[in-house]
Amino acid sequence: MAKWYVAAKKADFNRIAEKYHINPVLARIMRNRNIVADEEIEKFLYGKKEDLYSPFLLKDMNQAVNILRQAIRERERIRIIGDYDIDGVCATHILRRGLRFLGADIDAAIPHRVRDGYGINEQLIREAKEDGIQLIVTCDNGIAAGEQIRVAKELGIRVIVTDHHEVPFETEEDGRKNDLLPPAEAVVDPKREDCTYPFPGICGAVVAYKLMEAIYVKEQESLQAEEGTEEENGYREVLEELFEFAAFATVGDVMELRDENRIIVKYGLASMQHTKNPGLRALMQVNGIESAKLSAYHIGFVLGPCLNASGRLDTAERALALLEATDETAAVQLAGELKSLNDSRKDMTAKGVEEACAMAEAVAGNAEKPDDVMILYLPDCHESLAGIVAGRVREKYGHPVFILTPGEEGIKGSGRSIEAYDMYAHMSECKELFTKYGGHRMAAGLSMEESNIEEFRRRMNENSGLTEADFEEKVHIDVPMPFSYVTMQFTEELSLLEPFGNGNVKPLFAEKNMTFLNGRIMGKNRNAAKFVVEDMQGRRYELVYFGDLPGFFTYVEERFGREAAARLQGEQEAAGWEGQTYGKEVQKVCLNVAYYPSINEFRGRRSLQFVMQYYC
Repeated sequence: MAKWYVAAKKADFNRIAEKYHINPVLARIMRNRNIVADEEIEKFLYGKKEDLYSPFLLKDMNQAVNILRQAIRERERIRIIGDYDIDGVCATHILRRGLRFLGADIDAAIPHRVRDGYGINEQLIREAKEDGIQLIVTCDNGIAAGEQIRVAKELGIRVIVTDHHEVPFETEEDGRKNDLLPPAEAVVDPKREDCTYPFPGICGAVVAYKLMEAIYVKEQESLQAEEGTEEENGYREVLEELFEFAAFATVGDVMELRDENRIIVKYGLASMQHTKNPGLRALMQVNGIESAKLSAYHIGFVLGPCLNASGRLDTAERALALLEATDETAAVQLAGELKSLNDSRKDMTAKGVEEACAMAEAVAGNAEKPDDVMILYLPDCHESLAGIVAGRVREKYGHPVFILTPGEEGIKGSGRSIEAYDMYAHMSECKELFTKYGGHRMAAGLSMEESNIEEFRRRMNENSGLTEADFEEKVHIDVPMPFSYVTMQFTEELSLLEPFGNGNVKPLFAEKNMTFLNGRIMGKNRNAAKFVVEDMQGRRYELVYFGDLPGFFTYVEERFGREAAARLQGEQEAAGWEGQTYGKEVQKVCLNVAYYPSINEFRGRRSLQFVMQYYC
């Protein structure tokens, strides 16, 4: 079972509550997210689009803008080279749509995951030369492509890099890191050591959006200087349209919803609920999502995976075509195809996770000491699913995980990490093992020769710096709070903290000694349960659970007996126990519950609902 921790950070919660007209519990939750200063609190609760940072604070932004504006004026042929995931597809769409509006002679190429691998490569550059391309703009890639960009320069092609990934570096004898920047005309990446952008945690699509915003600012200034008017020439409307995809990618690429990311997603979601983009509307339609109820959850777990499935199992060009669709019928057809691809991806992922877990158990069983960093080679797993499988295995075991698969040349792999382990930094310490690698603290990708697998395993484990405590699942309780404290008004007020996601997780409350009186399994797929629970004062509430039901009922059976588990399933003769008769004396099920309150709307009625997240 996970270890529970109650946050104990201090602040004057009553002062904050009074100043910002909020419940003191919300003040405590913000303090738990390290939102401390008045300016931070104001921005967190009431931040506006006007609070977003100027794009010109990004290093090399002025150079990139000047090069692009000149290229458009001189009718140079420009090619966007993006990436095959949500972030890369959205960034590609932002740049192509935005630059086309300005009259650029522009096209786009998205690498094929299997054939090309991640990011810009020499073949794509040579193809660009053959096609008469004079300027390449990368998005969501390029920061680690120094050799490839040298080839482009030798061929007479200028390159602008826009990226958000970690910059490759070398370490001096004194321990200092030196960035190894690619030799491009401009390198716009907030992770540059010499970039003073206030919030470097933005995604590639936001970097692309910032570039378009900066170009439009300069275009607008030129327009006003020439005509002496405030004419906007449609720039603002196009930026509003592109803003939705910056927000979509921020959620889809699992960026921390802090600082300006929070504002981008908050206002982007509001705009998407009334989007004019036919592809986005169609994607919501085929997935049965009401646009008025669109949330960050839908992007992260329903819509985003459909776009990703295109790049995983086919080509990301299909996802890009959906975003660029102008015909409603065509958009619905494309959206349906992406949903079908995602359904197939789910089945393949489940099989991959099963194989990976079996291998992990076998490796651990044959070792004196289990590896701190799990490195699992799955020859039958589709390489595009390695990252998802790695994430699921990490969730199960609490270890950093690399899933390796066969590539067209050598081995490819994806890693997913835990908070205590900087994956990219440790990979950089043995970078000579890779033919290609990249990523950041929590996730990374690599290519290498198969002969290097065991050396990779050894190097990643011998100096991992991890301890047993790092592998333990930790449940962080924001506030120990009785169910009786929760009201409809308080639950509605919690929406001030939205959107929730990475870096701003949904608040978690807890109450001890809740007695589970009865229950029943719900849903077409029997994947949810509803219980009647009672607190120590005898007050009763409805509690729902959408988690691992088999695991929950096994836990109840082990602690309280089969009869108790059967009763909570709403069956006296539960599956597997046929023919047994239970007496009236059933052991009382009493558990500590970590929960989140919500409002259930059914047939026009609104009622409080408590959702169990953890139990012990």
